[in-house]
Amino acid sequence: MAEPILKVRNLQTRFFGTEGIVRAVDGVDFDVFEGRTLGVVGESGCGKSVTARSILRIVDRPGRVVGGEVWLKRAGGGPAVDIAKFTEAQMRDIRGPEIALVFQEPMASFSQHYTIGNQIVEGIRLHMGLDAPAARKRAIELLDMVGVPQPARRVDDYPFQLSGGLRQRVMIAMALACDPRILIADEPTTALDVTTQAQILDLLRSLQAERGLAIILITHDMGVIAEMAHDVSVMYLGRAVESGPVAEMFARPQHPYTRALLRSIPTVMAKPRTRLPTIAGSIPHPFNRPAGCAYNPRCAEIMGEICGQAEPPQVDTPQGHVRCFLHGGAP
Repeated sequence: MAEPILKVRNLQTRFFGTEGIVRAVDGVDFDVFEGRTLGVVGESGCGKSVTARSILRIVDRPGRVVGGEVWLKRAGGGPAVDIAKFTEAQMRDIRGPEIALVFQEPMASFSQHYTIGNQIVEGIRLHMGLDAPAARKRAIELLDMVGVPQPARRVDDYPFQLSGGLRQRVMIAMALACDPRILIADEPTTALDVTTQAQILDLLRSLQAERGLAIILITHDMGVIAEMAHDVSVMYLGRAVESGPVAEMFARPQHPYTRALLRSIPTVMAKPRTRLPTIAGSIPHPFNRPAGCAYNPRCAEIMGEICGQAEPPQVDTPQGHVRCFLHGGAP
């Protein structure tokens, strides 16, 4: 396989509050390849969205990226650079032209006081240096590309005049405005009906095929992962507990958390009115992080005292990587 376009190593983000420090991202590692989709999956509160924001260094206060490396192969060629060491001015050249983010909730991400055209044009003029008429023409072309009907008219609409599905398409158009090579899609189908979800996923797939986009797809939906991803990183409490090719993970899941997530998926073979399996307990409070393996209070395959005393190291397996004493690494 070719060299990854993006390598994240030991990424760490902390939130410093009056009650204590929250380890929102606690040593995340993954690789992203051109033309492939990395699915990042886990329950709400596992640190998926904060990981995406940490890559672009747009974490809200009192959060701060405190460690790790983010190696990016830039469009101009040459060796990869660690953008984690970039200044804020340098990061502005990365956000948009190199890495773009489709936010989780478009209605909260758009300004309601400006038309969607104005908001797309702003990024185009900032990064691509086009004059106002050329930037507007490109905005209309982008809206047409993502399937917004009557783009020449819709370009002057305000966000509140659009449906949820159209707002998500406009958000994708805005993210693609400066021809990024990496697209981070944070829960792009949340709160959309099933038909619109399928349309958005088809759109992302076609854009990837046309442009060779590398996509980081953040979701809690294992069905979306099965449909869209080539590689998977399963996150729990700020860490990737398992990673590898999507086919291997679904066929031979290594971590108890991954197995529990897969068991909770409804199947067409299930008997009607049968209660779905659930994962016992809930994600621990950020200020009450368990000792040892973070998953041990909920784990159905706990090995004994070791799981509550030490954090399992990452172990390489034929299927990928896993953090679990079931696969070795016990001190």
